[in-house]
Amino acid sequence: MVEIRDLLIDGIEQLNDWIDDALKDLDDEQVNWLLPGNTVSIGFNVWHTLRTQDDIVNFVLQGRKPTVWMSEGFAERLGLPPVGQGTGMSLEDARALRVSVAPMREYCARVKAVTLDFVKNVPMEELEQIQPIRPLGEMPKWKVLRQVVMTHGFMHLGEVNTIKGALGRGFSI
Repeated sequence: MVEIRDLLIDGIEQLNDWIDDALKDLDDEQVNWLLPGNTVSIGFNVWHTLRTQDDIVNFVLQGRKPTVWMSEGFAERLGLPPVGQGTGMSLEDARALRVSVAPMREYCARVKAVTLDFVKNVPMEELEQIQPIRPLGEMPKWKVLRQVVMTHGFMHLGEVNTIKGALGRGFSI
């Protein structure tokens, strides 16, 4: 029987690999292109997804451990906000956010590595501990990874692929 840890590892690898695959054939202009209406770019979706993963895995689940974003200088390299991950950002600010593909792919690889290291090595008893997540309430840490990192991330990956389709670039899976 497959264990929770194995499912988390598989899902996190898949999410991060698919994000990287979605970015690899795009340039900065395409990543920052905006569909008309109340939409955000591929870059915003990817940044938000990776920042959420980084914050959840490091800062939240590991007791305020510094994020990859801050500790490895990605905020400066990408010229993006050092704090925050897009949650609660105004649509105007989200649409104005600009991302560079190469450092975002590097950030994706580093977040994937750090996340997998945590999931592979954390004791199962710790993954069963209850974690408060605003505004979702309390849930076991394994469910935080499954719901907030994976399900949320795959939702944004769907947006990325929709935008890629509108660009005529096709889906990445």
